[in-house]
Amino acid sequence: MPELPEVETTLRGVSPSMAGRTVTDIVVRNAALRWPVPGEVRRAVGRAVGDCRRRAKYLLFGIGGADGGLLVHLGMSGSLRVCPADAPPRKHDHVDIVLDDGNCIRFHDPRRFGVFDWYEDPADAHPLLNHLGPEPLSTAFTGTYLKTVSAGRRGAVKNFIMDGKVVVGVGNIYASEALFMAGIHPNRPAGRVSAERYDALCQAIRDVLARAIRRGGTTLRDFLDPGNNPGYFAQELLAYEREGLPCFRCETPIRRKVIGQRSSYYCPSCQR
Repeated sequence: MPELPEVETTLRGVSPSMAGRTVTDIVVRNAALRWPVPGEVRRAVGRAVGDCRRRAKYLLFGIGGADGGLLVHLGMSGSLRVCPADAPPRKHDHVDIVLDDGNCIRFHDPRRFGVFDWYEDPADAHPLLNHLGPEPLSTAFTGTYLKTVSAGRRGAVKNFIMDGKVVVGVGNIYASEALFMAGIHPNRPAGRVSAERYDALCQAIRDVLARAIRRGGTTLRDFLDPGNNPGYFAQELLAYEREGLPCFRCETPIRRKVIGQRSSYYCPSCQR
């Protein structure tokens, strides 16, 4: 599933082609995504695309004068690409945002778990967004914040930092990597992590996400950016999917443990 760095990479790939352009059509070939594509998306037609931004794993394309905009979530297998509007659609090319320069932003989603929706201003009031925690790269996300929110929590710290109500966008890959970098065992109760170690974890989350964004995200199976390029952060993974390989710090073999129905990778010696 595309995580925050992959969604940010997608945003940076499509926004230069969208910002300031007028939407001339919305072509819906298959409306049966996670939820049906609503007719309200046609409110974008005839108007210019304004602000293009990301909130958590959602892409938000503001539409000038429409008091709202288009909301896109890539789901498990979705992607956006820029292509000529008259290019023949491939199988699973479900929606086009057609622009006045003859190009379109084409939404491709083989599993159809993605979302293509309309939001009313303010975007943060949308039901998919109104419960979300702070952005991990924002000033609101600090070790002090994590320590305060974790008070009394007995669940695993890995599940805690993957909870979108606590902080958005820290998916399975990047949670495993950040906990390895901070030296924290993924199964440690969230309420039993010290303030000092939460400071380290906060910085590790920031660092791993920033590095992954610079590398275009992580392609383990099928993620491609809008230019059809894979993400290269997989080459820099320190723990994720390295079961049995030596820890880069101490050479102890990396272990895998299922936590919260997800595979977690950690060093039993370095992470406590």
